Amino acid sequence: MSEAVAEARVAVDRLYGHRVLRRKSAEVSARSALRGARASAALEGADVPLESIPEATDPVVQGALRVSAELGRLGTTWRTAPRQVLARLHALAAVGLAEDLGRPRAVAQAPDVLGLGAAPGPQETVARVDGLVRLITDSSKAPALVLAALVHAELAVLRPFGSADGVVARAAERLTLVEFGLDPKSLVAIEVGHLELGPSYAEGLRSYLSGTPEGVAAWVRHCASAVTLGVREATAICEAMQRG
Repeated sequence: MSEAVAEARVAVDRLYGHRVLRRKSAEVSARSALRGARASAALEGADVPLESIPEATDPVVQGALRVSAELGRLGTTWRTAPRQVLARLHALAAVGLAEDLGRPRAVAQAPDVLGLGAAPGPQETVARVDGLVRLITDSSKAPALVLAALVHAELAVLRPFGSADGVVARAAERLTLVEFGLDPKSLVAIEVGHLELGPSYAEGLRSYLSGTPEGVAAWVRHCASAVTLGVREATAICEAMQRG
């Protein structure tokens, strides 16, 4: 696991050395965010071609776009009040999908888009979200990629809101990579990486659900691969911009 995390770190560092980023990092970040939003929606079952995104009316796609646009304003709050950020992300992601926007689910049932099995009950979910909040606010010494992987997995398997939870989980992962220093300019399209890895995305979450060290390590390795693929996507953006 540590080797995969280190290799992903090297890939990100290589990306940050691209000459296009000297003057156009904000534009690269914006393009990465758009691709990430499309990929996140696709993982929720709303797969729309990138060129059709501006006209897309699907509520999942629109929610992913709203979330992506808001992430840059939530960074500082994420490290101090993550529960507030999660509520905000859900309020943006679930418009047209749920009525209780930003509020934890009070029922046992939650959609199972990825075939992970039944979600934990509301009481267990609240307790585990409390643990996740402590993990973020206590300034964990874990590498940013490992922390982001844990944040993503917990939210994806807990499904704390009962709607748009996958979009929220992947947004929280990207936010963690940014705020804990791996990708401070939000260039890495990690959501694209998750999508490109196909069935291994759900398989990795099922491994995490096993609760074993091996299962958690398998999930972290998956996330490291997604980062590396997300770097490849961002590099392609840089190369296209360099060609004009």
